[in-house]
Amino acid sequence: MNQEENQNGETVSRSVREMTYEEAGVSINKAEELVRRLKKKFPDIGGFSGLYPLELDEYENPALVASTDGVGTKLLIARDMKRHNTIGIDLVAMVVNDLVCCGARPLFFLDYFATGRLRLDQAEQVLSGIIEGCRRAGCLLLGGETAEMPGMYSSGKYDLAGFGVGIVEKNKIIDGSKIEPGDLFYSLDSNGLHSNGYSLARKVLVEKVGLHLKGKPEKLGGCLGDILLKPTLIYSGMIQALVSKIPVKGIANITGGGIAGNLGRILPQNIDAALMADSILKNRGDIFHFIMETGLVSLPEMFRTFNMGVGMIVAISPSDEDGFKSVMETREGDIPYNKIGRAVGGSGKVRIQLPSGKTL
Repeated sequence: MNQEENQNGETVSRSVREMTYEEAGVSINKAEELVRRLKKKFPDIGGFSGLYPLELDEYENPALVASTDGVGTKLLIARDMKRHNTIGIDLVAMVVNDLVCCGARPLFFLDYFATGRLRLDQAEQVLSGIIEGCRRAGCLLLGGETAEMPGMYSSGKYDLAGFGVGIVEKNKIIDGSKIEPGDLFYSLDSNGLHSNGYSLARKVLVEKVGLHLKGKPEKLGGCLGDILLKPTLIYSGMIQALVSKIPVKGIANITGGGIAGNLGRILPQNIDAALMADSILKNRGDIFHFIMETGLVSLPEMFRTFNMGVGMIVAISPSDEDGFKSVMETREGDIPYNKIGRAVGGSGKVRIQLPSGKTL
């Protein structure tokens, strides 16, 4: 026994015995086993840092482009469905889809995985999804960090962050500054919510209406959880094909804040985007209509929160419209697209004309 004084000055006795890191909630053995498992799929991981062989022969004056993001509350859907093999694809997509908006080619990616207590099967699924996401994006996974933090996260919960770097020729950077009146805005479809708006989706569908994620609502034609877990599309291949063939003037990744919140970021101060909701809603999947009807969410609120079936928006000159369509229609694994509006003189705003005649 050992004696010491407490905060009140009283003498107390306590037992003294050895403690281990594992008893504190952190298992070094599990972390090492996770690395061993992943090395079978990805032999290059395990070092203290990642090396990228940067070959600049094809560039005259390159710029490196960096981006970071997470997945948000879509993680809660993965947890409740006990399915973690696609959430890593979402993580890569959220970062890479931002990188390519300036015309950059993704080079490499790193991840940060934090959890309360490391569950090997869960972590292996998550990290395998990240590896698959990098494969789809055409970039190299250099490595990352797995952190076990008991007390910070409760059992079974985890968070993700991703970091990516790309490269672009400085004189080919796409920033929207060349958009002028008469230019066209085309949408590249999403395959659902992607990784935004899940706090509202969960609130209205699960908490308010009481739907079960494993249920199959007739209006959806499938399992609600499966539809919500569809991994975010990765547009890097399509965007690279477009910018190599035609002079794309602007690219917007439609994420949190919806179409207006994201397209507005690339508009010159003297240009407005005049968009037609009817053209946008052609792309809308059943999940958007289901959330609006079932959760009693207004159409303006839907547009402020979700991508409404639009994953990316590109701005092109009317003279490049045929070239744009040629790339979109001939590329293997093409993504559906629609003309949704045009650029007009204005003050840097996005105006979406609703079917009612009102403008958002």
